[in-house]
Amino acid sequence: MAFAALQKYITHLYTTKSANTNIWINDAGQAQGRYFQSTLTSVFQPIRSSFGLPVVGYQGLARSYLSNQETSEGLSLWRLLDHSANDDESIELDRLCRLIHAINFYRQPQAFGQDLYLNVHSRLLAAIQQNHGASFRHILDTLELPHQHIVLELPSITPNQRWIMTHVADNYRRNGFRIALNLTSAEQGIELVKQGYVDAVKINGSTNIELASIEKLLAVSERNRTNVIIKRLEHEPQYRAIEQLSQRIKREVLLQGFLFDQPSSSLFSQPIKHLSSKTCSTCRAA
Repeated sequence: MAFAALQKYITHLYTTKSANTNIWINDAGQAQGRYFQSTLTSVFQPIRSSFGLPVVGYQGLARSYLSNQETSEGLSLWRLLDHSANDDESIELDRLCRLIHAINFYRQPQAFGQDLYLNVHSRLLAAIQQNHGASFRHILDTLELPHQHIVLELPSITPNQRWIMTHVADNYRRNGFRIALNLTSAEQGIELVKQGYVDAVKINGSTNIELASIEKLLAVSERNRTNVIIKRLEHEPQYRAIEQLSQRIKREVLLQGFLFDQPSSSLFSQPIKHLSSKTCSTCRAA
């Protein structure tokens, strides 16, 4: 393993598991954590380039874990977070999940040089009144993990929530993290990208995509070195339209969705060999 401090910490977790610990390593080498009566772990969904579909990063997602489940996907973290009693418990859960993601991501050799996108839930934004970016940065520094490859992903905002960009995003930026923002539309992202607020923007590909607006956003994003990510891609025609746009204007678009990959605890991903025009009717939104 390239990260000696992380390996030392994992070894410590192997030898200290008890009923009182909040985080441990299971028999498969995967980090798990305890939140109330639930056991949590990580799954990762690849993010691919429109230029040939190579993997260029991963989205970290927290899932509940049951010892008898056949797959590594349980309930979404946010379903559990919705039942949190207060903001302090939400922040505690957020910190726990970030640590679990960091361990489960960087323990795998495929993580080297790849970006890791981590969600910041909307409920946490109002609770962030302290320097929480510094807390996560301290953890990464202690484990000697590369914070520059962590992208913290904020939820979509309304015009009266611009304080999020000036307060929360600045907090994370001061601690060396990059920022991604979920958009309600491509038009919303143009102004934010021009102002240099974000390093990446994400657009929901499960709804109708206005290619003309995407093209304008890509032009602005290229000048500002901002990644444009189309997420939740489930239908091949949507992907083909984006692929054709990318090829025509010679600009990269990043792609994420069940059309290409199911979230998995392993970072190993098979190359995309064939895409079916069938839709994914049973996919869960990430």
